[in-house]
Amino acid sequence: MTTPAHWRKSSHSGGNEGNCVEVADLNGHVGVRDSENPAAGHLTLTRRDFAALLADLGARD
Repeated sequence: MTTPAHWRKSSHSGGNEGNCVEVADLNGHVGVRDSENPAAGHLTLTRRDFAALLADLGARD
């Protein structure tokens, strides 16, 4: 039996800006999805790739 993913909204998503991202721990991987359209599916990344994504996005600020 698999445990349902616990999705949480990113602290950087803001209030009503429309840029809402949720993340979840997916058994050693990280899931990323649009919180306003969760039925559209999600992107699954390795932890290493997720860390690289965050580093790249952080460098753009």
